[in-house]
Amino acid sequence: MKLPTSAHTSHPWRIHELTADFSVEDVWSFRTPGAGPDDFPTMLAAMRAAGGLRKQTSPVRFLFALRWKLGALFGWDGPSAGVGARVASLRDRLPGDLRDAPRGSDNRSMPLKTVYELDTEAARELANKTGHSVMHLGWVQGVNGDHELRLAVLVKPNGRFGRLYMAAIAPFRYLIVYPALTRQWERAWRDRTHEEGASR
Repeated sequence: MKLPTSAHTSHPWRIHELTADFSVEDVWSFRTPGAGPDDFPTMLAAMRAAGGLRKQTSPVRFLFALRWKLGALFGWDGPSAGVGARVASLRDRLPGDLRDAPRGSDNRSMPLKTVYELDTEAARELANKTGHSVMHLGWVQGVNGDHELRLAVLVKPNGRFGRLYMAAIAPFRYLIVYPALTRQWERAWRDRTHEEGASR
């Protein structure tokens, strides 16, 4: 479910310390019935087990394949445009306590790289010629008392081109990508809890 920007900005996430020059593009919530305050690592593990992009719907896989082909054609995603080249990694901004925290693991099949991973939030980043983006995952108590997953996408567009790019892909994010992601991640939570219950 799409949420207002304030659902992210009003919460005291650590990511705010690193992203004052970014704007909040999207905020989305995912239902995780029965989840408690300590279940964020369980949810992250369930998401990884769900298989990522390769197990997404055909329309989502097509959109990403098209995006990578356009990126290759126009040189959007080359090494010189990425984190550590065109832009510095957010890891360079980490305060000492976050720098010393366990980092979490990267998925080699995805271009997003881990910034940090804590008990209730995690951040990953991506940069190319369109901009510098952050995927922030947070774990909060929902209105029904259960905890739920929140996704926030923060973006620092690369000039006018980056702003036009983000505007152009917005309909595809809202109509195709986020609904499919919601189904995948919410199913991952249900399947995980079912498997845990069966093993007891």
